[in-house]
Amino acid sequence: MTTVAAYADPAAKAPLERTTIERRPVGEYDVLIDIKFAGICHSDIHQAREGWGTAIFPMVPGHEIAGIVSEVGPGVTKYAVGDRVGVGCMVDSCRECDNCKAGLQQYCTGGGMTGTYNAVGKDGEPTYGGYSEKIVVDENYVVRIPEGLSLDEAAPLLCAGITTYSPLKHWNAGPGKKVAILGMGGLGHMGVKIAHALGAEVTVLSQSLRKKDDGLKLGADHYYATSDEETFKELAGTFDLILSTVSAPLNLDAYLSLLKTDGAFVNVGAPEEPVKLNLFSVIGGRKTLAGSGIGGIPETQEMLDFCAEHGFGAEIELIRADEINEAYERVLASDVRYRFVIDTATI
Repeated sequence: MTTVAAYADPAAKAPLERTTIERRPVGEYDVLIDIKFAGICHSDIHQAREGWGTAIFPMVPGHEIAGIVSEVGPGVTKYAVGDRVGVGCMVDSCRECDNCKAGLQQYCTGGGMTGTYNAVGKDGEPTYGGYSEKIVVDENYVVRIPEGLSLDEAAPLLCAGITTYSPLKHWNAGPGKKVAILGMGGLGHMGVKIAHALGAEVTVLSQSLRKKDDGLKLGADHYYATSDEETFKELAGTFDLILSTVSAPLNLDAYLSLLKTDGAFVNVGAPEEPVKLNLFSVIGGRKTLAGSGIGGIPETQEMLDFCAEHGFGAEIELIRADEINEAYERVLASDVRYRFVIDTATI
């Protein structure tokens, strides 16, 4: 076992504090990663504050991990010491179900994927995430970060990047398609970049026009305020795809009215409260209301390669570890452009 420093929540809604945790010995197929940067995802806050249900404490959040391989097990073939790698939202799955075999490990039906934190591994021990100095992960759940991406800007791609890339690819965002990104935050800004790079006509739907200049700079063709009732009249029946990154309850009927016939409204934001829907909003126009969860390991690698090819990572604000609690409050206040990333050297 290796003792490493980390920042953990001792209990639900408690401030994070510096502590130490134990990492398992490097097994035959394991990779030891010296974590260099860890992104702060809104999911970290939902789980640390038990917004999505009962959680495991103490909790070390963090599933946007970028670092350098410092040791490999004797059976490892994919990575070597010195490689630039990342770890996202999962560190294991059953590996035997149809979804796992198809590279859709995020939808594992053989017990579900094992989360990078707030989960229990096959060894019966809780998993601890990226707000720490080091992590040990099976090589099959590690991805390679291309040389064209800096590690700090790559870290958020391990969740925010793949969470938007996967549905944009699945619902065929590209030339000739009108795509709306709902919400201009950590996920939304990546959705804008990726949809633009895929060749779609991109519209941002945000509560206000406060971030309009940023949205247009990142690749949006249009930018509308959802607080303006005229927006819903002007854009009725416009979009092939709306990707919602919002983690608060929405008036789904209003947003579904913005879709074309056969359009899709896809949720990647996960509100803590239930949402209401009038089914006539999907019946009229043969519309789809759907959800999407991160991506499998092959698609995550594909996303990283895509971002490197197009020359972009996340827009980040680098912070020290002792600023995590302040960063959480700023995320909740939408006061970040657009992803906080922890310099783990400060842990």
